[in-house]
Amino acid sequence: MTLWQSRLPEGPASELAAYSSSVHFDRRLGPYDIDGSLAHVNGLAKAGIISDEEAQILVTALLHVKEELEEGIFVFAPSDEDIHTAIERRVTEIAGEVGAKLHTGRSRNDQVTTATRLLLRHELVGIGVKVVDLCRALLDKSVGLHDAYMPGYTHMQRAQPVPIAHHLLAHAWALDRDVDRIVSTLYRMNVSPLGSGALAGSSLPLDPGYVAAELGFSSSFDNSMDAVSDRDYVAEALFDLALLSVHLSRIGEEIVIWSTQEFAFVTIDDAYATGSSMLPQKKNPDIAELTRGKSGRLLGNLTGFLATLKGLPLAYNRDLQEDKEPLFDSLDQTSLALGAMTGLISTLSFNTSRMKQAADGEEGVAVDLAEWLVAKGMPFRQAHGLIASLIRNASERHLSLAELVRIHPDLGEEATWLMEPGVSLTRRATSGGASEASVKEQISKLASRLAERIEQLNGFGTR
Repeated sequence: MTLWQSRLPEGPASELAAYSSSVHFDRRLGPYDIDGSLAHVNGLAKAGIISDEEAQILVTALLHVKEELEEGIFVFAPSDEDIHTAIERRVTEIAGEVGAKLHTGRSRNDQVTTATRLLLRHELVGIGVKVVDLCRALLDKSVGLHDAYMPGYTHMQRAQPVPIAHHLLAHAWALDRDVDRIVSTLYRMNVSPLGSGALAGSSLPLDPGYVAAELGFSSSFDNSMDAVSDRDYVAEALFDLALLSVHLSRIGEEIVIWSTQEFAFVTIDDAYATGSSMLPQKKNPDIAELTRGKSGRLLGNLTGFLATLKGLPLAYNRDLQEDKEPLFDSLDQTSLALGAMTGLISTLSFNTSRMKQAADGEEGVAVDLAEWLVAKGMPFRQAHGLIASLIRNASERHLSLAELVRIHPDLGEEATWLMEPGVSLTRRATSGGASEASVKEQISKLASRLAERIEQLNGFGTR
């Protein structure tokens, strides 16, 4: 029996029931729906709408259903169109007539979004912690590689030598911004919609602030219509996860490239690589490739849901049921990717001699030579042109750039010192740049930042 069968006694057509049912995916909300229901029952008792005895009967029944769900023995009925219907049906079976009072002063509209917020709060905190774990893996690698360097790239062409740690920390700082976005989303979404009813609140003396506090929300809703129709928090979470996946994809792309025989910068641990069903020699970077591939899937989840939202009038519309599958998928795929990538990074071996060899090419210090001339008083654009002409001359005539620098009147023997391996790295002066001092400062700063992120994430209540 549906919750609305009194209005439409003939019941839904089988096609409608099959098309509108969501219990096959929203059952994931079960524990959170029960948490919301427990707070709602306490609120009903506090307001004197139900007796303390009735409240205890409902609480006992709800906890029994929660236990059934957690143990995997809850039996769904064909008439259960969603997890909320299923729980109320089962509570009524256990509690008898008192079960009919569970939905007093509440609509599925505020019930569903309350449960979704509770689930998302819990899941986003977990995702944030996993991002911090990945940052720490990058940080640990950076500490171990503090004196090794590699070519930095622009346009996938060698640009300047940089410490390997500096490159890894660049990824870590991007991921730290992802945690910052997650924390910001958690702050905005930590608002209880319970008590807004279908759209206009209730004539019963409910206290939305009380149930908000019971559930660990920082506040209650300001506008009941906005409360039941708002899915900004879902869209924001999908964006946060999509951008996080872009950053993970970028790391994955580099690992794919670096692990090729052509680059040979890194070796992937056997436990985080796969072989080929046909080619005996293969060792494939599947985690990195899957992370790169799944990023497109998360981008699709975001854009698809935004398209769902864009044409909806206030207040609740059934279209909003389409928030859960993309959200659950993005949460699951992100969690899996973070665990796999953290293991991949933690066990990655760096071929530092190969990376150093690639970084020590003569052209890698071109801008250092130009800046050396600037320090001597030459305008930068003139210095840029002079060094560019020397590089072109060396390339066309198959000569050593160092030799041309040595014999040039504006450069000479003194300037060739800049071309010694690793020397240019000692000359970086800007804060946040690729000098050894800056890298050490970054490592210390990032370690403190990650501790702060964990403290921020722990500040949000979980069920």
